[in-house]
Amino acid sequence: MAGQLKVTQVKSGIGGKQNQRDTLRSLGLKRIGDSVVKPDEPVFRGMVTTVAHLVSVEEVD
Repeated sequence: MAGQLKVTQVKSGIGGKQNQRDTLRSLGLKRIGDSVVKPDEPVFRGMVTTVAHLVSVEEVD
């Protein structure tokens, strides 16, 4: 069974590209300090890669 990813926003999306702001919103992140838990799937890995400089990621079971 695949694990899960805990994604936490650590920097603001303001001033970033529109697709990066849209990706943060699609992940469910609205402000600095927000965290979400998502399944460890290629779709979410790609989203995290797009905004890697704005979020921190840790694996959760």
